Amino acid sequence: MAAPIRTGLDRLLRQAALLKGKRYGLLAHGASVTVDLRPAHLALAGASCGPPAALFGPEHGYYGVEQDMVASRDEKDPWTGVPILSLYGDDADSLQPSADAFAGLDVLLIDLQDVGSRYYTYAATAVWAAEVAIQAGVEVWVLDRPNPLSGAVIEGNRRGEGFESFVGAFDMPVRHGLTLGEIMRFEGKRRQWDEQGLQVWTMAGWRRTHLWSDLDRPWIAPSPNMPTVDTAYIYPGGCLVEGTTLSEGRGTTRPFSLLGAPGIDPKALTEALEERRFPGLRFIPTYFKPQFQKHAGEVCGGIEVVVTAAAEVRSYRWGVELLALIRERFPEAFGWRSEAYEFVTDRPAIDLLVGGSEYRQALESGDREAWQDWLRQWRDDEQIFRQERASVLLYS
Repeated sequence: MAAPIRTGLDRLLRQAALLKGKRYGLLAHGASVTVDLRPAHLALAGASCGPPAALFGPEHGYYGVEQDMVASRDEKDPWTGVPILSLYGDDADSLQPSADAFAGLDVLLIDLQDVGSRYYTYAATAVWAAEVAIQAGVEVWVLDRPNPLSGAVIEGNRRGEGFESFVGAFDMPVRHGLTLGEIMRFEGKRRQWDEQGLQVWTMAGWRRTHLWSDLDRPWIAPSPNMPTVDTAYIYPGGCLVEGTTLSEGRGTTRPFSLLGAPGIDPKALTEALEERRFPGLRFIPTYFKPQFQKHAGEVCGGIEVVVTAAAEVRSYRWGVELLALIRERFPEAFGWRSEAYEFVTDRPAIDLLVGGSEYRQALESGDREAWQDWLRQWRDDEQIFRQERASVLLYS
């Protein structure tokens, strides 16, 4: 039986009187809904606390209408008339809000559905906004939500020094096993925030071993290319394709599930992946045609990734193996992305995603031992992080 849970938003609405008389802002998006599927800002507006004084939108905009790396604009909410301030604009400076953004507020509510991967940008927006708000004397209340990948599994290497970015804001493994509230506590300790400035409204009923599929709650896409929970399970590895010239399926109806490029033999790639027996994943040979972004209008050969056992999936390991395999078998179809990536131009996109240059350099040199050394490093990174995060965990 699926587990019934109440999120931080659901719990706050039962005590909405705590906000009465306070001017509060809300950083949220389309997946910020109540247990009965009411958008957060409308549910709050109908409660005893009254509507927010301001809304803040992360990457993709408050309503999730923009594609990745597309600026969203300040606007007004059509239902409440409340101003919406964009926290994702045309340049890197737009990612760090100024104190003026929170002027006149007593409380900043943060209610964002994360997907459990280091490079998903909502956590960076939440931490950076909270830091500015706390420094300005505004209380920050985080309305916690589940990590859809569970809180029990940690996977991958940590981000190295010099590779900080919007997709590498935190020194933690790619799959960190934290909820957004726990990330905020973790970073708050590192950044020495005033402990009185941050309050996490925890969930009721969520356990660290829960995957999203264990919950009695529908999946609402938190961003345009995260349409299903299976997409989230694939994403820690599938997102690495963004650092290459391969298509990660943006511009199709199955982003991150469809992967490939012109010149790839789908059958040969599928057979090579199936031989390696990645737990919880199967692969179907296919062709697809993106309607925008990479290889728009071109027929790509590749794979459709199918999740067969979510609890067994170790997607990041599959992702680094996938790129190594395609680079070896289909070198004419493979290249590293060279364009600006999340406003960064001086380091390759793949290095920003991986959190270092060791992986790329090992593949380029053909040094199999260096490649294996890098993979073995994960175990130490995972163990050390598990110990470091222990003091901020909120759920059993």
